[in-house]
Amino acid sequence: MEFLNYDFMQRALLAAVLVGITAPAVGIYLVQRRQALMGDGIGHVAMTGVGLGFLLSWSPVWMATLVSVLGAVLMELIRWYGKTRGDIALAMLFYGGMAGGVMFINLAPTGSNANLTSYLFGSLSTVSESDVTAICVLAAFVMLVTLGLRRQLFAVSQDEEFARVTGLPVRALNLLTAITAAVTVTVAMRVVGLLLVSALMVVPVAAAQQLSRSFAATFAIAVAIGVAVTLGGTVTSYYQDVPPGATIVLLTIGAFVVLTGLAAPLARRRARAAAAARPPADPAECTIPASRPTGDQIGV
Repeated sequence: MEFLNYDFMQRALLAAVLVGITAPAVGIYLVQRRQALMGDGIGHVAMTGVGLGFLLSWSPVWMATLVSVLGAVLMELIRWYGKTRGDIALAMLFYGGMAGGVMFINLAPTGSNANLTSYLFGSLSTVSESDVTAICVLAAFVMLVTLGLRRQLFAVSQDEEFARVTGLPVRALNLLTAITAAVTVTVAMRVVGLLLVSALMVVPVAAAQQLSRSFAATFAIAVAIGVAVTLGGTVTSYYQDVPPGATIVLLTIGAFVVLTGLAAPLARRRARAAAAARPPADPAECTIPASRPTGDQIGV
């Protein structure tokens, strides 16, 4: 446990825990909405924010948050009004975000591709105190939304038409979900990187669904998996000198594989228990087949 004596590891572990909580908390709504790759798209857009941060000598985290939120709002507008050409517009937005990030960071006097790489794939050892402050503030916002509005967000994620009939502001809630996802991307980019953040938002939720179909249980299990893999990946990267983002994602996929393997026997055991709990059926109803009518019976 000597790694706890280092300030950079303390900051890294705190950032990892916050990301492990927030990423699945938002991801569960994206999975329900069948928008599992939304985080990946926002990550592409956030690259422009990182590049602008270096170019303008502002905090890359806060600039990436601003650009990501604007990108998420634009993505929702495209989804509402884009119709048949919406996928083309989204593709241009994503690739334009990547290109803008590379261009701006190379134009910045203190920027370089090495700086961009740390945001693309994560770099826990370089998390500063200002980064931790930003991550704490943004994570608090994410948890306030995902827990405080969980009933409304769940209703919209399940069935937009039904939610609209019940009087919920569907478009406003969709927009809030997109903004929350954008904030989560910027929270996680220092830990797992912009290119890998979508995995941490989606895979823990998919793993939790192998054990439970209840929303509350899935939420809790997904967050537990997120915290476990981010802490495990951070400690492993310290001792083995491996990239933290890749380690965290591989541990997450490993958790999914293990839980998928456990889900089948658990499902069979539940099925046998349910069958044993059913009352026995009337033998007369299940063993005597219906007789086929003869010609005399039908008057032929």
